[in-house]
Amino acid sequence: MELHLVRHPQPEVAPGHCYGSSDLAANEADTERVLADLARAGLPADMPVYASPLARCAALARRLADQPLFDARLKEMDFGDWEMRHWDAIARSEVEAWSADLLHYRPGGGESVMDAAARVAAFRADLERSGHARAVVICHAGAMRLLVSLHAGGDLAQAALRAAQAPHRIAYGEILLLKD
Repeated sequence: MELHLVRHPQPEVAPGHCYGSSDLAANEADTERVLADLARAGLPADMPVYASPLARCAALARRLADQPLFDARLKEMDFGDWEMRHWDAIARSEVEAWSADLLHYRPGGGESVMDAAARVAAFRADLERSGHARAVVICHAGAMRLLVSLHAGGDLAQAALRAAQAPHRIAYGEILLLKD
């Protein structure tokens, strides 16, 4: 299978805010930039487009496909009470507790990395069973890191830990290609 993973355009949020599962619109100018970049990349038009249903992904998916396939398992991690708070306003002790237990700690009482990994792995397994030779997946940096890590192999905990430890260097609109 060939997967073209695309990170959503820049969301409409002030810098420095935690916004995992918050449903934010994408910046329109950045959406246009990402569409132009995708056109230059030459994505084949016949691929199904899967996407997170969050607005910052959904808007791009609707511009790329007449009938995108929205899947909630592609959402970004839910940071619970941390959502929409400035990172500086989150108690350092809470961030340190998460760092001490990357896999199982639930930031802000939300979702753990293992929870997110399990749902992304379930999406990936269903996609593999779909019979598509290739697809576009529009999602979030966290889901992209998980999909890349799952592709590399190992059990779910190993893949989740690799993804959680990976540097956050996926740019808005960046395309990652995974091939079997």
